Amino acid sequence: MTKAVPAMGLGFILIAANYTLAQDKVPKMAIMNIQAAIAQSNDGQQAAKDLQSRFAPKRAELEKQQKEIIDLQNQLRSQERVLSEDARTKLLRTIDDKTKAFNRTNEDATTEFQQAEQDAVNQIGQKMMGVITEYAKKHGYALILDVSQTPVLYADATLDVTGDIVGLYNQTTAQAQPATSATDQPASGQTSAPPTPKPATEPPKPQASPPASTP
Repeated sequence: MTKAVPAMGLGFILIAANYTLAQDKVPKMAIMNIQAAIAQSNDGQQAAKDLQSRFAPKRAELEKQQKEIIDLQNQLRSQERVLSEDARTKLLRTIDDKTKAFNRTNEDATTEFQQAEQDAVNQIGQKMMGVITEYAKKHGYALILDVSQTPVLYADATLDVTGDIVGLYNQTTAQAQPATSATDQPASGQTSAPPTPKPATEPPKPQASPPASTP
C-alpha cells in the first residue's frame, strides 16, 4: 500500500505548526510512518484478510488459466518432433490465444485489486489524520513528519510516535464503530499479479513459478 495520502500529511504539518507556534512555544517535533501505521492498525490487518478473501475466486481463475497454458507449453515441448506442421501451428495458436486471454484477465484483476486497496488506504488515512491531529495537539507537537513520504537522513528513535498513533487509532475506532469491511480497508502489504506466460510465437518455455497470492 504505497503512496498513503501525502497531501493529507502536508496539511497536518501546516495545521500542527500553526497551532503550536502561535503560542510562542519551542517547536516540538516527531516522526511516524503512516504506511506502517495503517498496515499495523486493527482495520488494516482485518482488511488484508478481507481483501484476500474477496479476490480469492479471481486468483483461482488466474491459476487455472495459467496451468492450462503451462500444460499446453509442456505438450508442445514433448511432442514437437512428432507433430505435423499444421498440428504444431494450431497448438501454438491455442497457446497464444489463451495467453492473451490470461493477460487481459490478469490486468483487469490487478487494476481492480489496486483500486480497492487504494480506496481503503484513503478512507483509513482520512480517519488516521484526525487521530494524528488530536495526538499532536494533546502533546504539543509543532511538526510530525511522515518518514514513508519524506526523506529523513537521521532521526532519533525516541521521536517515532507510530506505535502511539496506532494505539490511539485502534482505541478511537473501536469506540466509534465496529470493524469495517474489506472494501473500506487497506491490505497490510504489497501484492503482485501472477507471472505472465510468454506469447507462443515460438516453442515457449513453461513457467516455473506459481501465481502470487493475489491478482
